[in-house]
Amino acid sequence: MQKPLIAVLLASAFFSLNAQAADLLQVYQQALANDATYASARASAQAGRERVPQGRAGLLPTVGISGGITRNNNDFSPFNEGQPVRDANGNITGVVLGGGANATTKDINVQLSQPLFRWDRWETYQQSKLQQAISEAQFAQAQQDLITRVAQAYFDVLAAQDTLASTRAQKEAVTEQLASAKRNFEVGTQTITDTHEAQAAYDLVISQEIAAVNDLETKKTALQAIIGTPPGALATLRTGVNLTAPQPIVVDQWVSAAQNQNYAVSVAELQLESAKREISKQRAGHYPTLDLVANSLHRDVNGQYAGTSGRTTSNSIGISYSIPIFSGFAVTSRVRESIALEDKARNDLEANRRNAELLARQSFLGVNSGLAQVKALEAAEVSSNSALESNKLGYQVGVRINIDVLNAQRQLYQTRTDLAKARYNTILAGLKLKAAAGSLREEDLQPINALLSQP
Repeated sequence: MQKPLIAVLLASAFFSLNAQAADLLQVYQQALANDATYASARASAQAGRERVPQGRAGLLPTVGISGGITRNNNDFSPFNEGQPVRDANGNITGVVLGGGANATTKDINVQLSQPLFRWDRWETYQQSKLQQAISEAQFAQAQQDLITRVAQAYFDVLAAQDTLASTRAQKEAVTEQLASAKRNFEVGTQTITDTHEAQAAYDLVISQEIAAVNDLETKKTALQAIIGTPPGALATLRTGVNLTAPQPIVVDQWVSAAQNQNYAVSVAELQLESAKREISKQRAGHYPTLDLVANSLHRDVNGQYAGTSGRTTSNSIGISYSIPIFSGFAVTSRVRESIALEDKARNDLEANRRNAELLARQSFLGVNSGLAQVKALEAAEVSSNSALESNKLGYQVGVRINIDVLNAQRQLYQTRTDLAKARYNTILAGLKLKAAAGSLREEDLQPINALLSQP
């Protein structure tokens, strides 16, 4: 009896959890775990952190061991081998014999090299620190991009849901209006024109509903591409929320922050510094190099070879230098190439600064104009609702015709849809403004998430 009860409780808990709509922060956490673009940026940052150890390695000593085993077999056969050997008196004392020497030689050589002056390696080490900083800045940019992409996809889904809901509500109203027009035509109180107008409005709203359904599926697919799973129910924006103006309220402060703190600008500044280092690195092709070199050779000879046998050890330490004289103008060409690339990096930096300023100004204007548009549409919604009620009353008493009611309905639902989109766009403009200034963080989603409620 206990097992079925536990199963029922677990199932009910599971379904209640699924019934809870996901909010913006929960969707963002899903994106952190599943977004492929963000994962790629994270892996790139991890790879960039290895640049400094690699650059430092060129300044550290290198130690290597080499060795070998050699077997020598030497046979000596004189031309008069086998001939008798005589003494001074002519007596035979022996014969001429061949000979040879066999030995096994084992060598172990330990070598150490410590760079003392290699300017190109020093500049490579300095560039490696810049490259690591570039990868970190690019990863921070990817984090900001993920926040804006998630928010954009999230509110695109909400906007599509609002459009579909408004279209279906309009369809219900038009359906009632069409039925009313048909009844009035049958009893003779209205003309066939009213029925045709209501039928045309009904056909139009049906096509709009089909388009709204397709658009909602498209927006959900876009969100799925970020979070990795099909999105379920989403928390919606509360009705009548108050949106605040950006702080500070002076656009020049946002522009100044964008020109100095924007991550794209930071990356361009680091790339310019790296390009300057590259010029010095290429010029090092004309500089001499100086290394400390140490060597220890251990040799073990077993057997008899050239009259020697035993173990020898040889140690040496010294300075090795190299002075380049001519390399076919290759170094000069690489220096000219580096100077041109440094000029390119400087212009890229200026372009990124101007683009950051443009984004900051556009986003700042987007927030402020969005706030004004929301306020105007809120007033328009009240007016459109009053106009619809007036037209309905006028239609009932005969001073308004069917098309007036249909137009008033269409105007009210369109105003509500525009109002919802204006709120979403204002929120997104605020996030993009902070991103342009390089100050967008995950914490900035919390006040936006507080504006959401369960549907």
